Amino acid sequence: MSTEPPTKRQKTDHPLTIGTHNGTFHCDEALAVWLLKRTEAYKNADLIRTRDENVLSTCDIVVDVGAKYEPENHRYDHHQRGFEEVFGHGFNTKLSSAGLVYKHFGREIVSNLMKWSPEDARTQLLWLKMYKEYIEAIDAIDNGISAYPSNLQPLYRMRTDISARVGYLNPRWNVHATSQEVDQIFLKASDLVGSEFFDRLDYYGNAWLPAREIILSAIQSESALDRKVVVFESFAPWKEHLFELEKELGVEGQTIYVLYPDESGKWRIQAVPVSPESFESRKALPQEWRGLRDDTLSGITGVPGCIFVHASGFIGGAQTREAVEALARHALSK
Repeated sequence: MSTEPPTKRQKTDHPLTIGTHNGTFHCDEALAVWLLKRTEAYKNADLIRTRDENVLSTCDIVVDVGAKYEPENHRYDHHQRGFEEVFGHGFNTKLSSAGLVYKHFGREIVSNLMKWSPEDARTQLLWLKMYKEYIEAIDAIDNGISAYPSNLQPLYRMRTDISARVGYLNPRWNVHATSQEVDQIFLKASDLVGSEFFDRLDYYGNAWLPAREIILSAIQSESALDRKVVVFESFAPWKEHLFELEKELGVEGQTIYVLYPDESGKWRIQAVPVSPESFESRKALPQEWRGLRDDTLSGITGVPGCIFVHASGFIGGAQTREAVEALARHALSK
């Protein structure tokens, strides 16, 4: 099914209306409504919370209620029997109303919030990144999909995620709240999940992407030593990007060491782990260097200006770039 937003019905006699269900609210429709309000078509839309199909039928778009997924008719529910829609692009989690809205309107939303062209490659990249890092979990939780096999017992209870925090905003069971009061709390919940969406998007657009560009430039640089040692001219968070870019460029496992300046202006050599979360290195620094410092380390390596090598061999330091480059060459030869 196409992910392009359908043509919106235009009404000239009143503002467009977003419909969703009333009563207890959840993270998915709270985010779905917030996202729709960041589109050109629905930025000024009114909101109606009801389960009355006669009322919902008058709405211009309906999310999380109505038992229909019909983009051509502006219906985005996921509760009906037989619904199995997923985001695609390698993601296989069943969508909630948040994922449905994001699938169809997400590129426009990213473009609008970041003030980038919809055709900008960064828009596509962050559209996918935000689904992976933020929305997929909301989809999974709302659909009751566990992050781990059911036969595994979690070691601790996790109830501080955004879906849980939105849920906590619902009135307590023993506190009476009118429907109008619940509607106002829903708007608070929508702002909560939406503001966190924007914070993450802003981070990925203005911090994560610039780091990715630094890492990509370093991997492709002619200064990369034998393609096994990547040199960063300035420090940037590199692990996630390195693994993703190696895969994209078809050179998985190529990089053994990365070199970069630290905050003091001295230089570090760090062994690349076997995976972003692993403590095991593809090739740790030599055993005979580990735990040594300063002149003792320089004497063993034959490289002036050494500062340290960690006892596990995953990282070391030296006074200059030339020194860590020499350490990298020696380590590769062992």
